[in-house]
Amino acid sequence: MEKTVPFTLKQATSWRERFGTPFYVYDEEGIRRTVRDVRKAFSWNKGFCECFAVKAAPTPAIIRLLASEGCGTDCASVSEIVLSKAAGLTGNRIVLTSNETSDETYRTAVRAGAIINLDDITQIDVLERAAGIPPFVCLRYNPGSFGENTTSSIMGHLSDSKYGMTGDQLLEAYARLRDKGVKHFGLHCMLASCCLDESYYPSLARMMFSLAVEIRNKLGISIEMVDFGGGVGIPYRPEEKPVDILKVGEDVRKVYEEVLVPAGMDVAIYTEMARYITGPHGYLVTSVRGFKHIYREYVGVDASACDLIRPAMYGAYHHVTVLGAKEGSKTVTVDICGSLCENNDKFAVQRTIPEVKMGDILVIHDAGAHGRSMGYNYNGLLRCGELLMHADGSVTMIRRGESLDDLFATFDVDKEFSYDA
Repeated sequence: MEKTVPFTLKQATSWRERFGTPFYVYDEEGIRRTVRDVRKAFSWNKGFCECFAVKAAPTPAIIRLLASEGCGTDCASVSEIVLSKAAGLTGNRIVLTSNETSDETYRTAVRAGAIINLDDITQIDVLERAAGIPPFVCLRYNPGSFGENTTSSIMGHLSDSKYGMTGDQLLEAYARLRDKGVKHFGLHCMLASCCLDESYYPSLARMMFSLAVEIRNKLGISIEMVDFGGGVGIPYRPEEKPVDILKVGEDVRKVYEEVLVPAGMDVAIYTEMARYITGPHGYLVTSVRGFKHIYREYVGVDASACDLIRPAMYGAYHHVTVLGAKEGSKTVTVDICGSLCENNDKFAVQRTIPEVKMGDILVIHDAGAHGRSMGYNYNGLLRCGELLMHADGSVTMIRRGESLDDLFATFDVDKEFSYDA
């Protein structure tokens, strides 16, 4: 898949003059187009809801944009629930999927009317003590194994995963919740990350739909919602093929009609495809600030792992475009580095790119999910801001970059802390 940039060097240069680099820019039209494809793919299911995982891009403007397209949210903390409510979301358009959950988080979710997705059977007592048992509860299942496409550097092996319950625990948990008066039940299972195999969702659907029938037959409980989680990937590398989401949706429909329709079950499908929706439409824009010529050639940029940690954490590949580079330009093989005192602060290792000079603008692709949200402040660096690019090419700042005041705001709470920048 050819990697392209939806803005020009002239645009990026003007944004740099206004805001400075580094910054994120999100393509609003690209996000809307992808959301609509997802909704079209599952439009055959009358209860379908895409619950965008807030952790992927926890910026109010992004959550509001997605809400305007009919999305809900999947949350794991108080702040993510608050962001969802600020976007106008309540009730079953919010799902709380968390682990080792605090009492405050449960209380906040129950007050919002969110669907509570319990990660473990022991959490039934925690939820009851903290907030009472709500009328709708979902349970997270971990089958222990599920084919080769569920193992990754991010998720690891399912048998080593901290998420979800065993099959026996799941049945016991449903029975306990039924006896405590729960009337509405959901089933959740997320087994993969960054998966480009189009058979993943249909295979997961077969397992989950069959399990829903088993639960009904054994316990007399009707599963009303099945949540596939996320896991659908994007082609980070140019040679990778994007997932055909319309085909995936159609294949899931076939499984639904094969397994659930004969059982007389009407089940709403929920998904959490944050990476698929915003990932390809977010770009980290950074400027060349230096070079080093030792045992390797290095290009230094003003962004760092504080802005995008995935390459440092996972060794993840992110494509890099040199804006304005002419076809046929001389190329160089370099490591592209930030300024952190960590040797893994590299956006690319031994990557061949067009030759660059001081001040050139580089664009790091596919940073629209789990990018800015995973930022941090090592070495006291300040996390960058975010822009939203509209259909007419104009941009709106949707999050300013951090300042020293932001960084120092929690220091010395019992006495004044002063500094001279």
